[in-house]
Amino acid sequence: MQSIHWNADLEIGISVIDGQHRRIVDYINALHAIGDRGDRRVVGAVLHDLVDYTYSHFAFEEALMEEADYPLLAVHQETHVAFRDRVDGLQRRFDSGDEVVGELAELLKTWLLGHIAEDDRSYADLVREKLPRIERRQRGGWLGNAVQRFFGH
Repeated sequence: MQSIHWNADLEIGISVIDGQHRRIVDYINALHAIGDRGDRRVVGAVLHDLVDYTYSHFAFEEALMEEADYPLLAVHQETHVAFRDRVDGLQRRFDSGDEVVGELAELLKTWLLGHIAEDDRSYADLVREKLPRIERRQRGGWLGNAVQRFFGH
């Protein structure tokens, strides 16, 4: 598997989401660089961080779509659930001693690139249109509050 090179084609035009996607790409590339033959503690730590961050990203993204009244939110959530199921299975295999890093990195790469290109682009226009109104509705701004809630930054 080759690493993912971030470029403008991966951006959906929502800076906070693009930043999260870029961080997920960094995690995927770190897994790729370590490979199955790396120290299992290091691999496990990167894997844990990647899964935790990705799931936080999903929750954030779903909350953003809900605030924007995205009509296909339930469908988008289903894709997230299906992905979680696959990743959780691979993580269980890793925890049982299997060498799954290459398989997981390839799944993450394929899924993320397809998900950005198809699913995330489908909500981007609506969210970009409604984000200023969402921000004005809440004191302190929805975006900042949500980033704090999901990522603790």
